[in-house]
Amino acid sequence: MARIAVGGVQHETNVFAPYQAGYEVFERHDEWPPLSRGMQMLDNVRGVHLPITGAIERLQALGHEIVPLLWCSATPCAHVTEDAFERITGMMLETLSDSAPLDGVYLDLHGAMVCSHVSDGDGELLRRVRQTVGEDVPVVASLDLHANISDQMIAQASLLEVYRTYPHVDMGVTGARAADHLDLLLHRQLARFPATTVRRPGFLIPPVSGCTLVDPARSVYNNLCQQVSGDVCGLSFACGFPASDVAEVIPVIVAYGFDAQAVDAAADELLAEVNRHREEFRGQLYNVEEGVSEAIRLSAGVDGPVILADSQDNPGGGGFGDTTEILRELVAQRAAGAVVGVINDEQAANSAHAAGLGATIELVLGGKSGVAGCQPLMADFKVLGFSDGRFTATGPMLAGADMDFGRTALLEIGSVQVVVGSKPIQTMDQSMFRHLGVEPSRQKIIVVKSSIHFRNDFQEMASAILMVAAPGPVIADVATLPFQNPDLIRLFS
Repeated sequence: MARIAVGGVQHETNVFAPYQAGYEVFERHDEWPPLSRGMQMLDNVRGVHLPITGAIERLQALGHEIVPLLWCSATPCAHVTEDAFERITGMMLETLSDSAPLDGVYLDLHGAMVCSHVSDGDGELLRRVRQTVGEDVPVVASLDLHANISDQMIAQASLLEVYRTYPHVDMGVTGARAADHLDLLLHRQLARFPATTVRRPGFLIPPVSGCTLVDPARSVYNNLCQQVSGDVCGLSFACGFPASDVAEVIPVIVAYGFDAQAVDAAADELLAEVNRHREEFRGQLYNVEEGVSEAIRLSAGVDGPVILADSQDNPGGGGFGDTTEILRELVAQRAAGAVVGVINDEQAANSAHAAGLGATIELVLGGKSGVAGCQPLMADFKVLGFSDGRFTATGPMLAGADMDFGRTALLEIGSVQVVVGSKPIQTMDQSMFRHLGVEPSRQKIIVVKSSIHFRNDFQEMASAILMVAAPGPVIADVATLPFQNPDLIRLFS
């Protein structure tokens, strides 16, 4: 039995988002548990679909002792503040140091954390962990599919294991896979795998084009799975997160194993597969007027709702979740049987609660984040329902998670219903509508503040899915991002 330290910090940084991640954001309970340490961490993540949960369960099944450190996450937004990073890292390293001797370390990271004082947040965290435990202790980490894998991350970690699905329905599986790698290193009495290789395709992948439910990403990850065998123990492909505006947002392949020739061959084959699909990593985007018009046309006489993905205001990528341009257009085009969710506006939700069921109230809805091209919607709304925003998620990605939206309300304007919450949370689970009495399968049109993750719970019932480029900081066309990093500027010059 080995003593394994387990912890994690997750943040996907969109440097173009309107607000930063302070310490208080990591303390917040939203779709994921709040910051917690020690035994409380184990209690908070138990039963939740997270990499750390999968890792803990696998390590315990293998007979290892778990030494809990700290786990926290924050909804994607701009830079993690220096105060937040240093306080969180300090707590984790304090427990790590006090827990010596240790045989191994597992970390649940996102891989795209940019801090106000250090651009490679995950790499810096790994460096400090490595400095604390020394070179002889294996350190493995699981990463999000959109990780920006840096040379420092590769150098400091014994192995990096990346999700293989987007929507991320394999988070727990990825954590368990990383735990198996750690166990293998321990049994071989190794701190690292003898062979490691890296490949970097020279182009960017827009997040809206990376869904693994469809090609080209589906083919790429199928190829990846076929290459893992024998002397190739670990093979990962991270698509990167362009809105982080660091050089490492370019996709990366990293492979590990016991035979350098086999590891190189697997990485080369996967690189060739990625390059074969380069031109396919482009998706069709509708502007707001076109998207709504097409949704109304497609929804006539078909079974299953048409989904409009409000991708650029996705809180899961750094949006504030409060733009109203698609809602405004639905009303203007008199769309019937449409529902929009979830618009983040705590003030509007509180007003609905105060007014009561059936009341008609005048609201200035949304548009408070200052996103360019976004205006509040000033109109009369009818209050159809409200709740405290606490419910249990039911979809494949969030299954079992205790949700906390703050006060929520179901409003109506014209023939369009609107779910309003009090926090910026990505709309990716049908329970976000159902907890207010809205059955998604019965709608003609559903607008979701999401890019891809909604597909895990909505795609099967949808008659069509349209990606809409409404205002927001989660820019879908990466060529139009206002990059400041010289390496990225050169890609489009």
